Amino acid sequence: MSFAGSASHPPRILSVSLRKPRPHSYYHAMDMDAINRRIAQFETMVRPEADPTNDMAWFSLGGAYAQAGRHFDAAGAYAKCIELNAGFSKAYQMAGQALLDAGKRDDAIATLGKGFLTATAKGDRMPAKAMSDLLTKIGASVPEVPRNEAPVQLGENVMMDRKTGRPGNRLAKPPMRGPLGLWIQNNISAETWDAWIRQGTKVINEMRLDLSRDQDAETYDKHMHEFLGIDEDLLAEILGTRAS
Repeated sequence: MSFAGSASHPPRILSVSLRKPRPHSYYHAMDMDAINRRIAQFETMVRPEADPTNDMAWFSLGGAYAQAGRHFDAAGAYAKCIELNAGFSKAYQMAGQALLDAGKRDDAIATLGKGFLTATAKGDRMPAKAMSDLLTKIGASVPEVPRNEAPVQLGENVMMDRKTGRPGNRLAKPPMRGPLGLWIQNNISAETWDAWIRQGTKVINEMRLDLSRDQDAETYDKHMHEFLGIDEDLLAEILGTRAS
């Protein structure tokens, strides 16, 4: 085999890139740019003239602040989320962690304790366990769970909404195919699902998502999971993909 060329076909040159690899700080700067864009997006969503009562936007803003290392701001955003939705178990967990990261141990203990009781009352096992473990890790006591004197009586088509902790109407059918749709029908009320549809429309419009694109569809799904209180562990359990 020859690589000799002619006037019309010059010899092929096999090149080797001698460019030095990018330093770690370069990729960190790229990550921070993405995080700051997320912060700006969610700050826009909760501004007074937009939708300051959007609990999920505050929750997502708290997560973006935490990624940026702005732990005190993250705790404030999660606190606003809890103020708007007192049954949001995961928000208590994340607020407690943010307060610990900000050096506010006593505030963290109070938030985690209240969150543990809230999660336990709703049957949110994973956030409850996470908060119990975190309290134990920092040497704080886990609150004693009070016993319910009498069970709540629910009607034929009424169920206890896992997100709100309140009774609601049962969805007539799963909102989507597969185990996730069935889980939503069994755990999320029609009222909460309707609230997500409204919130999801805002997410699409505010973030200019095109659901025909895989990346945008994943972003939409992530917001839906957060809104419904489905974290990664619970999603893996629902889908049957959790490692044994």
